[in-house]
Amino acid sequence: MDLLIETVRRFVDREVRPTARALEHADQYPHALVERMAELGLFGMGVPAEFDGLGLDYETYARIFEELSRGWMSLAGVLGTHGIVCYVIREFGTDAQKRRWLPPLAQARLRGGLALTEPQGGSDVANLQARAHKDGDGWILDGEKQFITNTHEGNVFVVVARTGAAGAGGLSAFVVEKDRVAAGTLIEGKPLGKLGYKGVKTSSLTFDGCRVDGDALVGGEVGHGFQQIMSGLEVGRINVAARAVGVARAALEDSLAYAQERVTFGRPIVEHQAIAHKLADMATHIEAARHLYLGAARKKDAGERADLEAAMAKLFASEMCARATLDAIEIHGGYGYTDEFDVERYYRDAPLFCVGEGTNEILRTVIARRLVRT
Repeated sequence: MDLLIETVRRFVDREVRPTARALEHADQYPHALVERMAELGLFGMGVPAEFDGLGLDYETYARIFEELSRGWMSLAGVLGTHGIVCYVIREFGTDAQKRRWLPPLAQARLRGGLALTEPQGGSDVANLQARAHKDGDGWILDGEKQFITNTHEGNVFVVVARTGAAGAGGLSAFVVEKDRVAAGTLIEGKPLGKLGYKGVKTSSLTFDGCRVDGDALVGGEVGHGFQQIMSGLEVGRINVAARAVGVARAALEDSLAYAQERVTFGRPIVEHQAIAHKLADMATHIEAARHLYLGAARKKDAGERADLEAAMAKLFASEMCARATLDAIEIHGGYGYTDEFDVERYYRDAPLFCVGEGTNEILRTVIARRLVRT
């Protein structure tokens, strides 16, 4: 697996970093880079080999997210929710659902997104209001979902909707393919303007009498959607933590190079203690965050519950990244505030890690509750 990680690292250095700034500033979807990721098999990272995927362990999976984010975080975002779709189907789908969806997901013929958050509720998953009701041998979905990555470029979504009473036990998950529903029943919203995370469209999806077949219900039984999606979010939080480490690492690498070139008072600024200490702190915190996400990934690989470790990794790594990217701007001085250097992009991308895959406020609550129960 080290060979695959090295291949991804070369891809980032040779193809991603030279083009990311222009694509990001233009807010342009990176079609060519996404196709290269498909050629490398990265859409199938979490899909078993029997379904045409790479069947990677979570540790390798997370390390690849770090490498991609070092080049451009948005590129890793294309694979993030796609990976959760693959996970939910792999772990909770019926044999027929796995055979139907996993091979095209692994081959990037289908590209996935997660329709979870709603306009009136994101973190409060148990109280989502989108509904699904039985209709003959199928289901009818109604409701609006918000902040969905891959809305426009993706073509298959895991949708969480209410099939029963209020609370977590009344939720179910469905797999919805754009091309298999009637026109006008699945409506894409206008892409949102964003501070960062550019190049990848994020918008709403509205389900208006959207009919799906009976096999769309993940696992074939209602009432398990909450558990299925929360398990998937463990993987999502590990990859968000890894992405935060990748962005912070890019900020450190750029800052270290700049600090050795920039001269003030007759010597490179890296020799000034104020700058040297910033670099030392950045490097130390990045290493600590990496150990946290790798620890969570290893627990997941061992088949153990990892919600505590994933929450800690995501919380620490995201806030570390926010600090590190600001430090990078300060090290670059006035140049860091311009769009001639990549550190301003890292700084704009960093806040997403603090709110995506569960806000840090929610994660602190998750951590505290797990500590009490331990």
